[in-house]
Parts: sequence; C-alpha cells; structure tokens
Amino acid sequence: MVLDPIFQPFIQQKPVCVMARAALQRILDPQRLDQLFARTAQRQYTHALLFSALVDLMGRVVFGLEPSVNAAYRVLAPRLPVSDQAIYDKLQRVELAVAAALVRDAAQRVAPVLHALRATLPPWLPGYRVKILDGNHLQATEHRLPELRTTWAAPLPGKVLAVLDQETMTVTDVLLTEDGQAQERSLLEEVYPLVQPGEVWVADRNFCTLGLVWALADRGGFFVLRQHGSLKGAPAGRRRLCGRCDTGRVYEQGLRLGNAAGEVRQVRRITVVLDQPTREGDTEIHILTNLPAADASAVRVAELYRRRWTIEGLFLEAAQTLDCEIATLCYPKAALFAFCLGLLACNAVALLKGALRAVHGEEAVGQRLSAYYLVLEIKNTYVGMMVAIPPPYWAVFNTLSDGEMAQTLHELAGHVSLERYRKTPRGPKKPPPKRRRYRNGEHIATSKVLAERKKQ
Repeated sequence: MVLDPIFQPFIQQKPVCVMARAALQRILDPQRLDQLFARTAQRQYTHALLFSALVDLMGRVVFGLEPSVNAAYRVLAPRLPVSDQAIYDKLQRVELAVAAALVRDAAQRVAPVLHALRATLPPWLPGYRVKILDGNHLQATEHRLPELRTTWAAPLPGKVLAVLDQETMTVTDVLLTEDGQAQERSLLEEVYPLVQPGEVWVADRNFCTLGLVWALADRGGFFVLRQHGSLKGAPAGRRRLCGRCDTGRVYEQGLRLGNAAGEVRQVRRITVVLDQPTREGDTEIHILTNLPAADASAVRVAELYRRRWTIEGLFLEAAQTLDCEIATLCYPKAALFAFCLGLLACNAVALLKGALRAVHGEEAVGQRLSAYYLVLEIKNTYVGMMVAIPPPYWAVFNTLSDGEMAQTLHELAGHVSLERYRKTPRGPKKPPPKRRRYRNGEHIATSKVLAERKKQ
C-alpha cells in the first residue's frame, strides 16, 4: 500500500513512530471504541463526552505525552464539550468491565495482523497454547482524598490479574478489583470461563488451588503451577531423577489430590533442586502439572515454569516506559482504567515488534531490541509528527484489512535500523563497597576525591 506523500519524511527518518501511531490508530478507532462502550457499560452512558474522547485524553497521559490529566485536558479543551471537572467525574466512574474490554478488544485487533505477518512466536510447547497468569498490585497513590489525609497508610487503588498469550505476546484478558488488599485468589473464579481446550496455563504458587486445578482439567485445559504449601496431596510412587534444567536437578513423582466432593486425581509433581536458593531461601520448588509425559518431559515442564517470568518482564517494561500507574488518580476505577490503557499500549507494542520480527528476525528483536529506546523515540517525535500529519490522514489505518495492515507494517519495518534501539547489556553487579560513617554536616569535594585517584 502507498501512503499519502505527507508521511514520507517520517517514514524515511522515524519509521518506528509511524508504525507505533498506525498500531494505536488500529486499536483506538474512535467509532469502534464508542461501540464497545455502548455494548459493555451497564450504568454509565454517553451524554456530551464520548468514551473515545476520554480514551484519547487519558492515552496522552499514559503514553507519556502529557504530564497529567489536567495538562492533557488543556491541550484538548477546544475540542471537548465538557469542563475539566466533568472529565474527572467520568474517570472516577469508568466501569471495570469497560476497562477490561478495552484490553481484550486490543488483543483481538492485533492477533489477526500478527498472523498475517507470520510473526507469531514459536510455541513453547508444540501442540498446545500457553497462557501465563499473574497479578499486579497497583502502586500506592497520593493522599488526595479527604478520607486519606489523616492516615500514613499507603492507599492501594486496586489489583489486576492479567493473562498473557505466549505466541502473540499480547494481554488477552484482565480481571480487575477495586480492593487493593484483595488476594489474587479472590479473582480466580473469573478465570475459569476463559479456559479453552488445549491451553496450558502457567502460574505461580499463589494461584495453586484445587479449584483452579479442577476447573482447568474439567475444561480440557492443562496447568503448570508451582505447588503452594497449603495444597497437600498423597505421593504416588518414588521420586526419580529426570535430568537437569538451567537452575538445578529435576525430579518427578506422582501426587494424588482430592477435593471436598471426594474426587481424586493424580498429577505429576516436578521438583527442581536448585543450585542457588531463591530470595525466600527455598532450596527446591515443586511444580504440579497434568500434561502428558509423552508431550512434556519433567525438564520441559520445569523450563515452562521458569519462563513464566515473561509476564513479570511485561509489567516491568510497562512501568518503566509508560505512565500507567498514575499516583494522582486516587479513585480505584480511574487508576484501573489508566493501567488497562497501559496494557493496551503493550498490545500495540507487541504488533510493532511482530512487524520488526517479520523483517529483521526473532533474535534481533527478541534479544537485542530495547523497549526503552524504542518508546523514548516515539515520545520525542509523536507530538511533532501529529502536527505535521493531522489526524484525518491516519484514519486510513482504520479501513485496512488485516492483510493490508500487515503489508503496510512490513514495508515500514523495512526502513527501521535496529542498531538505534539495541540494548546496552551491563556486566554482573559488584557487591557495594563498605562506606565509612557519615558525620552530621560533613561534605566531600568530588574534585579532591578525583585528585586522590590520580595520585594512586
């Protein structure tokens, strides 16, 4: 596809920025967003402010284009038919189902384009679809509400469970609660309907419950869960050595589990005797799975669990490159809405990386591409690009088929030099040197310290 000539200077000099905006335009189609709100919202309604306009405003804050909600409002005020107070009132009441639907819809928009690009990642376990489940506590907000000004306690605006699809690296579903003190297990029942036959769900020990084990198995799914201490079972057979993984020796034995209804199921318990203890001091970890041994050896299961940290990397990447946990948003619904926009942006980045993989290869993108430098260039160029290329020109990306969108992104990726965005790996950390005691009022002149270094 040939884009309007107005795009050419940016395609030649900043192609990544064009790709990022094209991906966001695809996901944040205003008409589609307003339709999503109309069919998902239960109590909210559209009066003067369209939901798409609210997403546009908050997106500017989350994507780092504006420092605050008020600053974003000042930029968009000429186009908004409401006051700034109306914006805050709307944010405080965004329903959790609407925020979650935003992330789900973004993943559904991205996946077909990734398949058209042939840029999905190889499955970790051939023949199965791997899903990674993890939770994230939103960081404490400022004490802005009158009820919070009299306490030193950290105000927690909510908690999120996210489901990451391994092959597309998109967040396909989120489960939200406004209770910042809630345990991750309190949301598990909402996970059950998401399970599809043939999927392998990988999660940490906080999610290891009999309810999840039974629900996954009953729905034709599989699990790789670190065993929680509260989940007991009866060993079936002796533990036998199966080999080594990157972190230690791997053993396997059977384990019989029973529920309150008297049903008993036997699972495989994979034990990894670690070369180095965990941060909590554990010298071995136990992993439960119902995967057939013919399809997944004990060592393979241990490796699957180890790669669960992929979703932790996603959360870290979002926190470092986006402003999706906004300390001034004290109302839980507003804070969770902002975090969901951050996950939506992660799905857009997944599409951008997929296009780069299709052209430059998985190793160049997966191992050497720095998301920090990628997002930094997008932030620095975005505002000027949107001035030079007004919004009507970007509407073309809303009308493209999945195949046409894939072809366009493929052509744009061909103009990208990945060397500009490569990671800068650091060596192993050295233990910090001991420091001498500090006396109150003492100062050190750096120039004198450097002069002493030269004498040595």
